[in-house]
Amino acid sequence: MNIAMIAHDKKKDDIVMLAIAYQQIIKNHTIYATGTTGRLISEATGIDIIRFKSGPLGGDQQIGAMVANNEIDLVIFFRDPLTAQPHEPDVSALLRLCDVHNIPLATNLASGEIMMMALSRGDMDWRNTINKKTI
Repeated sequence: MNIAMIAHDKKKDDIVMLAIAYQQIIKNHTIYATGTTGRLISEATGIDIIRFKSGPLGGDQQIGAMVANNEIDLVIFFRDPLTAQPHEPDVSALLRLCDVHNIPLATNLASGEIMMMALSRGDMDWRNTINKKTI
């Protein structure tokens, strides 16, 4: 599966902890991430990450384009709901694209762990069946 991992600055520690805790699962998938988030995950786990630009510099939009093109199967985006983001329209657009294209989306550590457990059990395989019908 193609998994996108993104985190706002105050949530980067959380996404790195998730990646470390579930590295045996995510190492079997292709991971895409925005700039700093991807670097931090890669440094902490040794997993190769395909990195895009930083979110405010267009990384959110790059991942959004992949979502729109049915190239991402899961988005893990740890958002900071208490801090204003200068690129909030890009964030909202990405979340909307996940809804439009029926892409599972985790926005916090609890939902991220649920997605990791679903991946480990093979519960996310339904996406392959649906995507083949909608492409």
